[in-house]
Amino acid sequence: GMVDTAKKNFGGGNTAWEEKALSKYEFSEVRLLEIMESLCGSSDFDCHSMLEEHEERLEAWWLRLKKEYPDLFEWFCVKTLEVCCSPGTYGPDCLECDSTCVGCTGKGPEQCKECVPGYTKESGQCADVDECSLAEKVCTRESENCYNTPGSYVCVCPEGFEETETACVRTQTAADEVPEDPTQPPAREDL
Repeated sequence: GMVDTAKKNFGGGNTAWEEKALSKYEFSEVRLLEIMESLCGSSDFDCHSMLEEHEERLEAWWLRLKKEYPDLFEWFCVKTLEVCCSPGTYGPDCLECDSTCVGCTGKGPEQCKECVPGYTKESGQCADVDECSLAEKVCTRESENCYNTPGSYVCVCPEGFEETETACVRTQTAADEVPEDPTQPPAREDL
């Protein structure tokens, strides 16, 4: 309903006068009625009864509370009527879904509707993707190491190397330094 009416206007006659005299269509009661008419299927008696029972609450939200509570589902169904759960929760007590889930039907990673990025369905549950074992390398700089983490990975230069944009470059240590004049022995301070 709200998406379908988002780009509409009063349409017909003098829309400039209508918007000036009746306010913008976007915030009008005409649009609210169009939205409410499309919320329920034609034979869904329970839905129509619920809308009729709570019509004043819906009008109050539309006219006065929409800016403070922009999500109608969250305000009406979850907070006001307390008959629905927020996304990411399940069951009569609206318990949190497993952290690997995007929506769920119950407890644990095997009840996920979808998996969060970095996880994939394996044997009926969300399992961590080991990005470091993929055929296509994710750490592409020369001499770089890949470490898998829950839901992701990190690319790190090994110890003794420093990071540049394109590679991990060995750092020079005192033992690696070349004397400025290799024909002369290094100066000795103990003489």
